[in-house]
Amino acid sequence: MFYYRETSPPSPLGDEKESKMSQIQFSSPSDKQNTLALQKRAEAVCVQNAYKHYGSNKRPNHVLSKLNMTVKKGTIYGLLGASGCGKTTLLSCIVGRRKLNSGDIWVLGGKPGTKGSGVPGKRVGYMPQEIALYGEFTIKETMMYFGWIFGMETREIVERLRFLLDFLDLPSENRMVKNLSGGQQRRVSFAVALMHDPELLILDEPTVGVDPLLRQSIWTHLVRITSSGDKTVIITTHYIEEARQAHCIGLMRSGRLLAEDPPQALLRMYNCISLEDVFLKLSRKQGQGNQVPEITVSGGGLGLNKMSKREEAPYANEDAQVIGLNFHQSKEVLIVDNGVGSNGDLPGKKSEAATDCTDCAGRFSFTSRGKIKALIQKNFLRMWRNIGVMLFIFALPVMQVILFCLAIGRDPSGLKMAIVNHDVNVFDGYCPYNSSCSMKNLSCRYLDNLKNESIIKNYYADLDDAKEAVRQGEAWGVIYFNENYTDSLVARLALGDTADNETILSSEVEVWLDMSNQQIGLMLSRDIQFSYRDFAKGLLSSCNYNPKVGDIPIDFKDPIYGDTNPSFTDFVAPGVILTIVFFLAVALTSSALIVERTEGLLDRSWVAGVSPGEILFSHVVTQFVVMCGQTALVLIFMILVFGVKSNGNIAYVVMLTILQGLCGMCFGFVISAACELERNAIQLALGSFYPTLLLSGVIWPIEGMPWILRYVSTCLPLTLATSSLRSILTRGWPITDPDVYMGFVSTILWITLFLVLTITILRFKRG
Repeated sequence: MFYYRETSPPSPLGDEKESKMSQIQFSSPSDKQNTLALQKRAEAVCVQNAYKHYGSNKRPNHVLSKLNMTVKKGTIYGLLGASGCGKTTLLSCIVGRRKLNSGDIWVLGGKPGTKGSGVPGKRVGYMPQEIALYGEFTIKETMMYFGWIFGMETREIVERLRFLLDFLDLPSENRMVKNLSGGQQRRVSFAVALMHDPELLILDEPTVGVDPLLRQSIWTHLVRITSSGDKTVIITTHYIEEARQAHCIGLMRSGRLLAEDPPQALLRMYNCISLEDVFLKLSRKQGQGNQVPEITVSGGGLGLNKMSKREEAPYANEDAQVIGLNFHQSKEVLIVDNGVGSNGDLPGKKSEAATDCTDCAGRFSFTSRGKIKALIQKNFLRMWRNIGVMLFIFALPVMQVILFCLAIGRDPSGLKMAIVNHDVNVFDGYCPYNSSCSMKNLSCRYLDNLKNESIIKNYYADLDDAKEAVRQGEAWGVIYFNENYTDSLVARLALGDTADNETILSSEVEVWLDMSNQQIGLMLSRDIQFSYRDFAKGLLSSCNYNPKVGDIPIDFKDPIYGDTNPSFTDFVAPGVILTIVFFLAVALTSSALIVERTEGLLDRSWVAGVSPGEILFSHVVTQFVVMCGQTALVLIFMILVFGVKSNGNIAYVVMLTILQGLCGMCFGFVISAACELERNAIQLALGSFYPTLLLSGVIWPIEGMPWILRYVSTCLPLTLATSSLRSILTRGWPITDPDVYMGFVSTILWITLFLVLTITILRFKRG
């Protein structure tokens, strides 16, 4: 490479040849590299030696292989190729969504993803293959969302929307996107890419499902906006022949460019009448020799550099005033361009030179007010317009609290006991006794002390029949009094330590229980013993003896914490409160990012310049509001409606509950970021529920676990928080107590860990 440079005039006496040679200066290697770098920056897009593969390095699946591509500023570049040839992957690399394994990409003078490049960002308009629109939004709300993302003012968005509605023949701006036809949804997606009038417009199959007349109108508009030289368009299409309207086309196959040149030049060079024939010829040539013509990044491999100026598209000047088509009453109405500037900009958009960087300062800031406003409003709108989600958010926690308080912790009732009383003749369930100081029919006096509200007494004449009733599941146990029960009990009391074994055995009540259900068996055992204590104390009291003589010689004073008869509900309630809030948040967020990712919404937001941190922040704000509502509902029903004891500061209870909700939300984000499919996220969320519930001390004390599981349990998000909330509610401890503040510390640490993991995973996947 060489160039001419003016030097001092040659001496008249010198040799003429030496004079000419002195004017030629050869460039150094460093000058050559600087010149190449400047050339790359001068192009809209420059791709050099691009390699991209998926899978492992041992068995890679090559998508791009030694690909070179140059897109000049102010041109329409048509990228053609069959499905699966790597077009979408190449466009993803250009907009900064993916990174090459090797090679270089320069977009608008910088490398995508680098600071200050503006790519991804508002310098690029991107229309992916997917619809990538929020179905719960109206057309206007869609435009407002993306307009705010791009930093546009509301007035400017509204003005731009009017133009795009007419230009793309869109229905009413108040129509929901999910109620539009497939073709209308693609036109809305195209309108989003055009909304902010970007320097580089990348369109992946924009004319699929579009009426031929409207398709031509779209191409005419693309030609117009590139006519000033500061706007560039890259478009992929399945309609090969419509690509004749591009200034330059690249024919792509198997991850390589077979050719890159203006359409007319390709037709002349390969002596074909259609671009499809050109593509077939090049494909056969590649298949036979497995070699591809070298396409230089300068664009001159097939004569592109022979053009003295940018070649006009064949249809650039046809129907120059037609910018859109409306179809009303089956009559075609052409929209005449009266408001578009000479450079093809949209109404209300000030013309900017492509080299100006009016928003460079914004590219270095963490976020913008418009982005956060758009993201938060998007989250709330999607929830508000999804009835199922709203019921899940607010109705489900209330229903769970009601079911827990009504179904858990109450004593069983209606339990049948088989009574065999050979001490007294019982007729039709009537067992008579004298409530005064009488020592007759003591078995009947004892049976009267059994809880009538929880135990149903069924009398049997034969002991074997009673036992058979238990074996058949007709009763939960048998209570048996022998023939001499009353006399033996009186003799035992009178003789004291001189009573013989036969007297002692005859004075005992014999009980057989069904212990297959531990809770019912333990409760019956407790009630039978307590009833006998009450029977003995009542008998002694009626005979003017000290009733304490009939009690066991252990005096249980009033408990320091809790009640004499503790409620299982009060024990489980703190863990249930945190579990409900924690796993509702997990369920709500575990699929949030997955749904947006699978529908292309996340990619589109990232290309628009939204960072993972901004997405997470918007979800945190949204979920915080939801957490406050859920916490209020759960605590109101748990404490005020059902009377769960709360002896501590209610502010600490609210704070810890909200923190646990945020912790569950962050755990859901980790699942959503890590899983590719929604079913995998659901499986992981459900799979984590039972181990966490069982190991966190919610339904059983961790002191009953093996020592290894105790350490595992302590490391779980709910364990220390449950212990902390239990200490606040039942003991009334302040936050200065270690058992209390460790629950707060543990929850905050888990929130931080989950957020760091989520951002790390999102950044990894974004690259």
